Formats: sequence, C-alpha cells, structure tokens
Amino acid sequence: MLFDQRTRTALREAGLSAEELRDVEREVTQEARATADEVSAFFDEHDTLYSDMEQTHSNAAFPEHAVDYCDLFTHSQDVRGFLRFDSWGVYVEGARVLTDGVVELELGQPVHDRVRFATTRDALE
Repeated sequence: MLFDQRTRTALREAGLSAEELRDVEREVTQEARATADEVSAFFDEHDTLYSDMEQTHSNAAFPEHAVDYCDLFTHSQDVRGFLRFDSWGVYVEGARVLTDGVVELELGQPVHDRVRFATTRDALE
C-alpha cells in the first residue's frame, strides 16, 4: 500500500475512488520497477564508472570505480538494494536516472549521501 490510511482517506474525500487509488499505486510501483531495471542495466553495461562521491583516499574530483554488481529491488515506490565495487559495497536506498549517461543513487553507510555515477568524468561537470 503506497498511501497511508490518513492519505487514502483524504484522497477519497477529494473524489478519488478506491479503484483509482489502486490504479495510482500500481502505476507508481511499475515506475519504480522500471527505474530499478534501468539503473541496474546502467551498472551492468559498464565496467568502469565515475562519480562525484567524496572519498578520503582519493584526491580525484571524479573518482573512478570498478563496479562488481548492482542488485536492486523495489518495495512499493522505493528502490533499494546493494552496490558492490571491487573492494567494498554500500546499500542503496533510492535511485533515479538523470540522463542516458548519468544515474543518481542515495547511498547508505558509510557514504550517507546522494551520489551521481556517470560513464565519463565530463558528464559530471
């Protein structure tokens, strides 16, 4: 269920039927799944990516990353999962496609930030 009970009640009072609410929830869930699929494919298609992630062990403005895998799933409208680099990994709590060559992820511990990943450093400038 995408909407909590209070929101569902308010939307019904505003004129949406129960079926319309279900349709909206279904559509949002499908959009989340499509985003997860598109972001997963982005990471699958590229061996090396660049990011705007600040790293204490790198002085590069846009560090290079060797990505091992990206495993995403959806829960209602949320995109979650795990991103594994060559030597470490991080939880993903949100994802979106910005352009053909750039995606943005909300990364969990130890990063705790939104990070853009791109196929080229130029795409991040």
